[in-house]
Amino acid sequence: MMDQSNEALPRGVKLLHDPVRNKGTAFTDAERDLLGLRGLLPPRVCSATDQEQRVLEILRNKDNDLERYIALIALQDRNETLFYRVLINHIEAIMPLIYTPTVGKACQSFSHIYRRSRGLYISLNERGRVREILDNWPHRDPRIIVVTDGERILGLGDLGAAGMGIPVGKLSLYTACAGIHPTQCLPITLDVGTNNEDFLNDPLYLGLERRRERGEAYDALVDEFVSAVQDAFPRALIQLEDFGNRNAFRLLEHYRHRVCLFDDDIQGTGAVALAGLLGALRISGGELAQQRILFYGAGQAGIGIASTIAAAMVEEGLGPEQARARCWLFDSQGLVVTGRETIPAQKQPFAQDLPAISDFAAAVEALQPTAVIGCAGQAGVFDEQVVTTMAAANERPIVFALSNPTANAECTAQQAYQWSEGRAIFASGSPFEPVKFGGDTLVPGQGNNAYIFPGVGLGAIASQASRVTDEMFLAAARVLAAQVSAEDLELGRVYPSLGRIREVSALIAAEVAAIAYREGLAQRDEPADILADVRGQMYEPIYPHYA
Repeated sequence: MMDQSNEALPRGVKLLHDPVRNKGTAFTDAERDLLGLRGLLPPRVCSATDQEQRVLEILRNKDNDLERYIALIALQDRNETLFYRVLINHIEAIMPLIYTPTVGKACQSFSHIYRRSRGLYISLNERGRVREILDNWPHRDPRIIVVTDGERILGLGDLGAAGMGIPVGKLSLYTACAGIHPTQCLPITLDVGTNNEDFLNDPLYLGLERRRERGEAYDALVDEFVSAVQDAFPRALIQLEDFGNRNAFRLLEHYRHRVCLFDDDIQGTGAVALAGLLGALRISGGELAQQRILFYGAGQAGIGIASTIAAAMVEEGLGPEQARARCWLFDSQGLVVTGRETIPAQKQPFAQDLPAISDFAAAVEALQPTAVIGCAGQAGVFDEQVVTTMAAANERPIVFALSNPTANAECTAQQAYQWSEGRAIFASGSPFEPVKFGGDTLVPGQGNNAYIFPGVGLGAIASQASRVTDEMFLAAARVLAAQVSAEDLELGRVYPSLGRIREVSALIAAEVAAIAYREGLAQRDEPADILADVRGQMYEPIYPHYA
């Protein structure tokens, strides 16, 4: 017999079209009779393992990764349990298909591959009706909302409404990596127009056919959205994703102390880069507080990473000014120095009292950093001169080419190892294959934010935190770094295997929740065993029994 929770189940074709409850060919004979499915499915009852193997075969037979992405999203649209089973069991192979780098191509092609809507679109045309729109969402208790305005999608720029693939992909990782139930995940795009000329001239573009809004109207829509979320979904955490630099920093500062909110491009990227740096120091030796770090890029990622590393240096005994003095930013005008006529507020703390240098290779030569970190989406900027200069100054130079997607990486793993004679400690934003060098196999680390944000979100949900703090991200980085094994380091990998990501996320979540309880930010009583409590809240993609 069905339990009472199943009394509201749709029947027949409606059940097969419900991605949360659908089991496809895995419905048993008894379930088919009970739920009006007899004759609507092929007669053989398949196991979840059978279904998984069929999905993998379909993916193998596709011609390219974009086609594989489309196939996986179609699976997610009809059977979420099976989708997450495949993703979790094959995460190293599947994650690049549903997120970076493939999601970038999917966003660029969004209006031409669109099949079925996922998430909510809130445009300027809906000002004054945002709360009403939230009522149209079918699931009443979302806990994680990932929202973008599409202005800075990966390293691809302004994609407008076509950026929806990013919130959808991020939330898939929340479920796969941290066990947030799919019905508790809500992707949202704020469509305020786009300045992408190709899209504005594309008759199939699905977003507003107008240039991007700035100023008061933009702020009013964002504020209405945040207020509506607090009213409709008061337990939801808001993650800001891929906003442009002009808005990301100020929106984070405006809302972070008022609602449960964070910006993954600033705080998540900072934490994952800090974790990679801590892992790298276990290979190269030395203390974090003694490192000299040069960033190519001074946007959200660069400033977020620099701020996080400086905060960690302060934890290890440096003063704030001393810590910031060990981090140099290099942007489109060159080294960020105090002599500039105008410096944006977010860059000012890292402006150094040095002569201006406009050439990045010259800056590497002059500053002799122990680490270079790329996060500006400029492919090839870590050229042979840069890497050989780093290798001449450091026995184990740290080279992090973090820009996404793969085509935007500052250098490849092969180049970093070759130009440093195999001595570079390399990490990238998108995955690179292992490299054979001098009889050894070197495994690049992937500095993917998926190591950080799912665990932070899970910890906030588990504790019902009212705020997300910088302390939580610092703690998440240290937990992640501690999970890098001696075997990982032997291969040159500064992050743990993606195959362990659910375990890592649980550990991060427990630490984040512990901070929430300790700092009085939790809205529930502290459990006796925080880690066990976190693990007990994690979703597993297992079919329910309906009969």
